Amino acid sequence: MGLKSSLHNLKEKYKGTNMAPAFNAIHTFLYTPNDTTHHGTHIKAADDLKRTMNTVIMALIPCLIFGMFNAGYQHHLALGEIERATGFLDSIFWNWDNLVVGLWKILPLVIVSYGVGLAIEFVFAVIKKHEVEEGYLVTGMLVPLIVPVDIPLWMLAVAVAFGVVIGKEVFGGTGMNILNPALTIRAFLFFAYPTWMSGDKVWVHGAVERDQLIAAGENLDAISGETILGSLAQNKAAGYEVMDMFYGIIPGSVGETSTLLILLGGLFLIFTKIGSWRIMLSSALGAIAMGLIFNGVVDTGWIGEGSKFYGLMSTTWWHHLLIGGFAFGIVFMATDPVTASQTNKGKWIYGFLIGFISILIRVFNPAYPEGVMLAILLMNVFAPTIDHYIVQANVKKRMKRLKVKTA
Repeated sequence: MGLKSSLHNLKEKYKGTNMAPAFNAIHTFLYTPNDTTHHGTHIKAADDLKRTMNTVIMALIPCLIFGMFNAGYQHHLALGEIERATGFLDSIFWNWDNLVVGLWKILPLVIVSYGVGLAIEFVFAVIKKHEVEEGYLVTGMLVPLIVPVDIPLWMLAVAVAFGVVIGKEVFGGTGMNILNPALTIRAFLFFAYPTWMSGDKVWVHGAVERDQLIAAGENLDAISGETILGSLAQNKAAGYEVMDMFYGIIPGSVGETSTLLILLGGLFLIFTKIGSWRIMLSSALGAIAMGLIFNGVVDTGWIGEGSKFYGLMSTTWWHHLLIGGFAFGIVFMATDPVTASQTNKGKWIYGFLIGFISILIRVFNPAYPEGVMLAILLMNVFAPTIDHYIVQANVKKRMKRLKVKTA
């Protein structure tokens, strides 16, 4: 009661001032707003935008925790200090040194992401004199999960500032942006600092630093840290079992490796009616369709083992769902209600094209064998157009039925 009373007093003290949005945001984040409506009929519901965002964050927490364990595991494994895990609950979870390394590297990413992003949100709220928007609550959690573990914090801060200002605020804030803010941040990082976002050294903690020491003359063993996509893009064997891919015991971005936890998070979002099952399912179907096409091309012999596209083209079609950031992208970012299609039929088209284009980019761009980011951003742009034609088609059908009835 003491904290609630103190916050309420501060809220009343700064009511009507420029700082009111800041205190209102903190108050309504912790407690249900005590404002009531006096006119008209309103739908009563237990949720609001903050609670919806918090639900998505809850779905992301298992991926974050596993990412911390996996970051430490990949680091110690690369140094030869532990044996390769054989199951989801093997040495990843029972070796607490893994968690220590993960916390040390990933927690600062979360702090910087939320610190910079929310600070900009508060500044814009004060300048524009409106309530602080809750959209960054999810973006702030997504960003640390889709970047390499060793990315410099200042780069992340610059990217977050760019993504929030250019990707959202210039369009009018939450609900008005046409591009997913988290993917806008990742795209900025990829194009502004490509050496920190691709290659075989950025996915395992310490690999880049160790490589620099070796180049300086230190007698150390190099760390590969190569991802499955990186290996396949170079026509090399992936070196991981299917269950490793499913559990997520592989190098990759912090929260994108465990298909198991992403699947559970997706089911949770569907159960709470926050994530669209149509987009998730159609994206998977699009990826499967493109994977089958490529497998068919390889089976016909048109593409030989000497082709630079052979490794990813010959990858079993359903393996594409388990590797890279595909599963994470379609569950947590393609389903963003602001940037996705709004009509039911549009969601099927939107999702199918995301999956289809993701695998297309993955195969034909060996330098960047991960296409889900670019596919989602591309379809974010076309989502309003898809919905427009779906709505117009429905209007025409109804007009035809009306003419038949009046004839």
